[in-house]
Amino acid sequence: MSEAAGRPAFYALRPGGWRDLVTLLHPPYTAWHLSYVALGAAAAPEFHPVRLWAALGAFFLAVGVASHALDELNGHPLRTALSDRTLAVLAVAGLAGAVAIGIAGLFVVSASLAPFVVAGPLIVLAYNLELVGGRFHTDFWFAAAWGAFPALTGFWAMALGVHSLGEAAAGVLVTLACFGLSVAQRRLSTPARELRRRTVAVSGEQRLADGTTRELTAASLAAPLDGSLAALSTALMLLAAALVAVRL
Repeated sequence: MSEAAGRPAFYALRPGGWRDLVTLLHPPYTAWHLSYVALGAAAAPEFHPVRLWAALGAFFLAVGVASHALDELNGHPLRTALSDRTLAVLAVAGLAGAVAIGIAGLFVVSASLAPFVVAGPLIVLAYNLELVGGRFHTDFWFAAAWGAFPALTGFWAMALGVHSLGEAAAGVLVTLACFGLSVAQRRLSTPARELRRRTVAVSGEQRLADGTTRELTAASLAAPLDGSLAALSTALMLLAAALVAVRL
């Protein structure tokens, strides 16, 4: 087993007990995608803190809990000791909780949220269960589902409509930006996962112009990928928090 394969992810804790639940949440990635909700909300012409908290809660349950539980249910890629029954219960409970928040929003905020309430659970099921032959389990759909959709939802939950060209531009631009950031995440995380979870050995060396040679290992190849993912996750959380603070 390669050095990088010691842990299935750079944020994975030692297996067992409560640590499995923390690892299951993919903390950096969950925070990353929740940041998109906040960025979308901050770009809206109006800002409502309670609506933002509700949206964050719904996405935490749908993405952080349900989506990741379904992902772990498919072969236990994080190597947790959580049983399939526990994972199934977490997935159902997380998705049900997210839908419940969405339905409440239809009555308390606006019926215009209905398309988002319907699309959310469909996205989770289509992507994680690889429905329709896995056509929704691609890099494009990853970016659309976990990047663009959270940002657009956060924007719409605040604006509840588009009343000017400037508002439309803000909504479109923040949605596209979060789509692009998710593409970058995918381009980094895919080879990192391969090195940690499926690579048995790496051999070879890197020769520099000054004659220096460096041995190539799975750990050395994974380090810049993991470091970039960790840095981007932290930076996005801080950026989202700063923009929300400005709107409060």
